[in-house]
Amino acid sequence: MHGWIPLTVQLVAVLALALALGWPPRRWLTALPPMGLLGLAAAGGAYWFVADDGLSGEPAPPMLWGWIALVGAAVAIAAVGWRTAARWRRAVALLAVPLCLLSAALTLNGWVGYYPTVQSAWGQWTSGPLPDQSDLTTPGQGRVLNVTIPSDASHFKHRGELVYLPPSWFAQSPPPELPAVMMIGGEFNTPSDWLRSGGAIKVIDDFAAAHHDNAPVLVFVDSGGSFNNDTECVNGTRGNAADHLTEDVVPYVISHFGVSTKPSQWGVVGWSMGGTCAVDLTVMHPEKFRTFVDIAGDLSPNTGTRAQTISRLFGGSADAWAAFDPSTVIAKHGRYSGVSGWFGVNGATPRSDNDGQLAAAKTLCALGQANGIDCAVITEPGRHDWPFAGKVFADSLPWLAGRLGTPGVPSIGFPST
Repeated sequence: MHGWIPLTVQLVAVLALALALGWPPRRWLTALPPMGLLGLAAAGGAYWFVADDGLSGEPAPPMLWGWIALVGAAVAIAAVGWRTAARWRRAVALLAVPLCLLSAALTLNGWVGYYPTVQSAWGQWTSGPLPDQSDLTTPGQGRVLNVTIPSDASHFKHRGELVYLPPSWFAQSPPPELPAVMMIGGEFNTPSDWLRSGGAIKVIDDFAAAHHDNAPVLVFVDSGGSFNNDTECVNGTRGNAADHLTEDVVPYVISHFGVSTKPSQWGVVGWSMGGTCAVDLTVMHPEKFRTFVDIAGDLSPNTGTRAQTISRLFGGSADAWAAFDPSTVIAKHGRYSGVSGWFGVNGATPRSDNDGQLAAAKTLCALGQANGIDCAVITEPGRHDWPFAGKVFADSLPWLAGRLGTPGVPSIGFPST
């Protein structure tokens, strides 16, 4: 995300564009119209896609649209000068296209923080081992296990999922009935994102080391079934994601790892789309979950406008949408008992009530408090990216673990806001 790599790649891309465009200036006059048209079309199409699908609650950096425009410009330069350019200039023109694409990708990554380091990117693309990844035959510290959870209840097609077991799980036989936390990522996701991009394993390992090897069991779920299937954790046209999480995952983790069956000892943590899921799952199923951490989630499931969301997720059924709208669910349920939530919102200082996720958090928390849900909106410096998600998870973990009754972890209140 930072350092010399993004800047170097972008400088080389600009140099390649300049060499491909060439000299004398009359070549510029020939290339400018198609460069401008293709560049604007590329940037405009990308902007429309992001806005139409409601992919982000905050605006993308202007440099992202600039680099996408330069991708179109690079294609135009290669096409216009192909017949008359020297062979070396053709090669440079072709090279400029992937360099501009890579520059756009690096800018995008700097915005969302999906790959914080080269190592994390390499590990993801090469399917390298995850932090603490092992099996049950290697006890002694926290371990991450690959699990294949049947979808008998939901019939939701999903990828392999992951479970973290703290050191205390291995300390006795049978294992203690530890609390459990469901971990949900963003809209574009894999089950390993919380581990590679969010740094969750270092956070939980450090926490366990400071609390006599005790920590909740974490289950890193697949809410989408594929990288770009935005289900918003609902049952709908994109699959029965909600049923998978509640009817497949929860019973599996209880039966295979002996975690607590009490709803007071189950929590949900989610970032971005996952934050919306965390609230939704908890208020819809207080018989399964009593605690949530919503990190920069939306007011309700979101794949564009309300009309677009109803069409895309629920096949046009407003009643089906209402069944998964947290505000509607809370109002219909009435008084809750023992439910608590942490709303983490990015920003140096609290902003206006009409500003994206802050407005959503305040609205949901106020409605929750009116119906017996103990909650707080915690604003921290940061951007809508994975590093922020990891920071909020680390900051909320002592409160979360205490709320869930983790052995040796005291129950504490929300930080002052």
